[in-house]
Amino acid sequence: MEINSLFDVKGKVALVTGGARGIGRMISEGFVANGAKVYIASRDAQACEKTAAELTARGPGSCIAIPADLLQLSECERLVSELRAREKQLHVLVNNSGVAWGAPLEEFPDAQWSRVLTLNLQRAFTLTQLLLPLLEAVGAESTEKGNREHPAAVINIGSINGLSVPKVENYSYSASKAGLHHLTRHLSQVLGPKGITVNALACGPFDTKMMAFSMKHFREAIEDGNPMKRHGRPTDVAGACIFLASRAGSYVNGAIINVDGGTHLAAKL
Repeated sequence: MEINSLFDVKGKVALVTGGARGIGRMISEGFVANGAKVYIASRDAQACEKTAAELTARGPGSCIAIPADLLQLSECERLVSELRAREKQLHVLVNNSGVAWGAPLEEFPDAQWSRVLTLNLQRAFTLTQLLLPLLEAVGAESTEKGNREHPAAVINIGSINGLSVPKVENYSYSASKAGLHHLTRHLSQVLGPKGITVNALACGPFDTKMMAFSMKHFREAIEDGNPMKRHGRPTDVAGACIFLASRAGSYVNGAIINVDGGTHLAAKL
């Protein structure tokens, strides 16, 4: 049970949506640094290409950009078509692309329900569905060997806002993440027998663009309210993903893993 082999992701092929910035970039960087071949997709083509070039230069793995606006079904289909033209297998799918919106209940726009739920929840299903042949190709190898210790992995990036009621009025966001957690459980039962694990990370506060306003104005309060007295760091989320994508996490299926320092359990009274 040698540790380097247990957590090895070298040579694996991964797709990280929203992989150019924030938590997605942290995850992509972790995989590339450990020898994986990582495709990243996001709407911002310039940021996508820049991140891919930077991560590839660092190596030892590589990073390839396939810019795509995943709100559009046609763009999801194009992304998958391009990936299938390049690869016969996909070892890891990280459904990370997401968006948030906040507004008082009386003013919350209808359009932001459709936008947030489509990107945060529906597209995780869409991409898992469209990429099944590539994921199943990995799963088939694992099941044929009889040990099922090297399954493909789908990792959905959820949120602690999907576990407990947030203080902010981000109704569509918290609902989308709660839905994503349950979709994770549902898919795990269908895809497990195919040699594909499906798990989710319920992430807490990380220093990202989405959290920029809160971190600028409330960093001290956020960190003081965390049992670990800090915000999330790149190694926290990258490490969790590498665990789930490696032999070490091959028996974990249908789990919602909290990557939040224990914040979701902190008393609010």
